[in-house]
Amino acid sequence: MSDLLSLSNVSKIFRQGGMLSRRQIVAVNDVSLSLGDEPEILSIVGESGSGKSTIASMILGQTAPTSGQLTFRGKPVAIHGRSERRAFMREVQPVLQNPFEAFNPLKRVDRYLFETAKSFAPDAARPNRTDVERMADEALAHIGLTLAEIKGRFPHELSGGQLQRTAIARALIPQPRLLVADEPVSMVDASLRMAIVNLFGQLKRELGLSIIYITHDLATAYYISDRIIIMRKGEIVEEGPARSVLDNPNHPYSRALKAAVLLANQ
Repeated sequence: MSDLLSLSNVSKIFRQGGMLSRRQIVAVNDVSLSLGDEPEILSIVGESGSGKSTIASMILGQTAPTSGQLTFRGKPVAIHGRSERRAFMREVQPVLQNPFEAFNPLKRVDRYLFETAKSFAPDAARPNRTDVERMADEALAHIGLTLAEIKGRFPHELSGGQLQRTAIARALIPQPRLLVADEPVSMVDASLRMAIVNLFGQLKRELGLSIIYITHDLATAYYISDRIIIMRKGEIVEEGPARSVLDNPNHPYSRALKAAVLLANQ
């Protein structure tokens, strides 16, 4: 049985100053990682500029690698048209950093859920209003909200925590196998961060979801992850079971990250 997701010797180089420029930024350098078929939460941890968000963009098919190969369910992540994009996004969904940027402030939040439900309904079905609302309500139930709570409301009428949970609900509507969550709690109040992190654990257990959790926050990564990858300057410097890596880090950079967390909590 093939892996759910596999990155094999993937690199991404960005050029600065146009096509003829020799200036290059190596955002990701020879990275390999995989997710098996069993649901798990894999955290990718690193500071700004470590390459973790570039990896997320490549996994989502938004950025093509310069070299190496990405596969999902054994097929290359290479999206060439609208139908391929739709089929891929049915199984792989993003959760973005800032929920206030994910929703147009002039558009009611429920419309996003309804449009997603219409777009990802089974091909043979033409969902009516009742079906669409049911799909939205079922997705919201998984994250502790109801359609009645958000119906007709604009983004500014919801808290940051409510809006981020609604964004997660929207991602659940297609019933994906994989969520790619890029810094999903960095814009949420500290008091609500653990609630969102706990939600990811619940979704893994209840829905059989795998989640790639991208963060600079070692504390939440330690709490929620099955496995962890630590990145520095585009390269993986340490990886393994979360408890093993973070209880006894081997790489100097991993030890420095842990020391910084301990110092901040003193």
